[in-house]
Amino acid sequence: MEIIKTTNLSRKYLKGTIEIPALSGINITIQHGEFVSIVGKSGSGKSTLLNIIGGLDKPDNGNIFYDGKDLAHFKRSELAFYRCHEVGMIFQSFNLIHHLTAVGNISLALTFGGLPKKLRVDTSYNLLKSVGMEHRLNHKPKELSGGEMQRVAIARALANNPKILLADEPTGNLDTTTSKEIILLLQSLNKEKGVTIIMVTHDLETAQKISNRVIKLKDGQIIDGLNNEL
Repeated sequence: MEIIKTTNLSRKYLKGTIEIPALSGINITIQHGEFVSIVGKSGSGKSTLLNIIGGLDKPDNGNIFYDGKDLAHFKRSELAFYRCHEVGMIFQSFNLIHHLTAVGNISLALTFGGLPKKLRVDTSYNLLKSVGMEHRLNHKPKELSGGEMQRVAIARALANNPKILLADEPTGNLDTTTSKEIILLLQSLNKEKGVTIIMVTHDLETAQKISNRVIKLKDGQIIDGLNNEL
């Protein structure tokens, strides 16, 4: 059963008076429970596609369907609910709030979900424990390593039980060993909890090893076949 479908999806940006195509006629279908990697060089349109799927950006043309519903027709309140409850996002730069502890960062996300304070704290602890961070509950981001910050960010992304986890270069700021740990964590979330994962990466080799499917982008278009040069 499909969870995401795009039809003839296109997006352009203005650079001065010049239109720069970021995506051109993208057609993809992603099934519930898949681990899909979107691969391409900088400027290929990977992050633009992920932002549209996440409801952070809108296409100029075409459609983006979530569970059969076109996000383009969502009201602002419906789109906000979608971003809060249906998708979780992980970023290369972690995007943690620096003056809050690990628990505080996750509790804030749960606040938007409407949970009472005690339940927010208990849920935050359980989420941190699930990503191996129960020993860093009260540490702030500056007291954590890059891998630890990304684990907190993953726990935060899972706060409101999203159906889709969107990961934008989640290992881009990490060393090789830590990157492998984060990838293994994402794989376990996909296999054990059934979370659909869509990951943007420039690392084709890793993508091929861990994903059910790889979508390759070049100059805003999908390249067919895994052996084509990016």
